[in-house]
Amino acid sequence: MYKIKENKFEIKEVKHEEPLDNITDHILERPDVVNAKVYRLRSGFVRHSVYITLGYITQNGKNRPIEIFINSKDLTKNAEYAVLTRLISAIFRKSSNPVFILEELSSIHDPNGGYHKNGKYIHSFYSEIADVIEQFFREIGCMEEEDEGDSAIAQHVNEMLNPPPEKTTEVNTEFFICPECNQKTLKMENGCLTCINPECGYSKCDE
Repeated sequence: MYKIKENKFEIKEVKHEEPLDNITDHILERPDVVNAKVYRLRSGFVRHSVYITLGYITQNGKNRPIEIFINSKDLTKNAEYAVLTRLISAIFRKSSNPVFILEELSSIHDPNGGYHKNGKYIHSFYSEIADVIEQFFREIGCMEEEDEGDSAIAQHVNEMLNPPPEKTTEVNTEFFICPECNQKTLKMENGCLTCINPECGYSKCDE
């Protein structure tokens, strides 16, 4: 680096910081064959079941994700699923630690509100994708397990940062947006999301 001092140029040695660990530890080329796990997601935000395929390889003795595919027979969602597939797969290949994608996806809130599933409040379809990816990360061993104390603290912090919507009226707490008629007439009955709109009659269990 050069700087002016008393009308003269002075050469100053600049010490470069040590590179971050594994900064170049990315996947240069996709192998012809990869391992994969397929998950079926039944979401209250979309009408049809979604199938999520997550591929992984073993690199430097460790499993790491390489790609994701999202498929459904609902053709109206193809463009959205293609965008998610390309972006998340790029993160898997370029980042040495792609776990941060879980927080990014989980922080997305659906403007129409969420719903409770297995005792957990679901903010959006994207947060459900994050839950599937997290399960995948844990199964292939690329995500460190938290001890019970850390897990409880993390859950408490998450509940404080993302509280469920306030219970203002009975309609807001029981009913959700129906993916078929787009009315707030979807409710949980006998363990199945069912639309009570007589002109619709949509049921998640009928898929």
